[in-house]
Amino acid sequence: MNSKYLFLILTILLFGSCSKNPEKNIEHLLGYWEIKEVQLPDGSKKNYTYNDTVDYIEVSDSLTGFRVKLKPRFDGTYETSKDSEQFTIKVENDSLNLYYKTPFDSWKETILLATGEELKVINKNKVVFLYKKFIPIDINK
Repeated sequence: MNSKYLFLILTILLFGSCSKNPEKNIEHLLGYWEIKEVQLPDGSKKNYTYNDTVDYIEVSDSLTGFRVKLKPRFDGTYETSKDSEQFTIKVENDSLNLYYKTPFDSWKETILLATGEELKVINKNKVVFLYKKFIPIDINK
């Protein structure tokens, strides 16, 4: 086999296997998230060392879901704002987008990263939000 032909096949396989699959991020959205950092379009960052609220995100099989703000309590329960934001998930141009709609507004966020530990999204104003998985404080330990 010609070495150029072999190199071409290996290159295609390598880049094909590394191709971006944004749908894989969906499985990591579910859960409790707390804001860790916000990066503004000018590059400046604001770090959050303490949050009195967390976001809970839930996704259904029909590629819809909701996000609601919760206030953790020391007894392990949560106080809810009762204001949930409904969203629809769409894969567009190798990106995973969440389209939100409330009675007051509608907007889009693009998922840049979603793992079991971190969630990174960007909005239309080019503000990047980095979340970390929320771990509740257990006062019984």
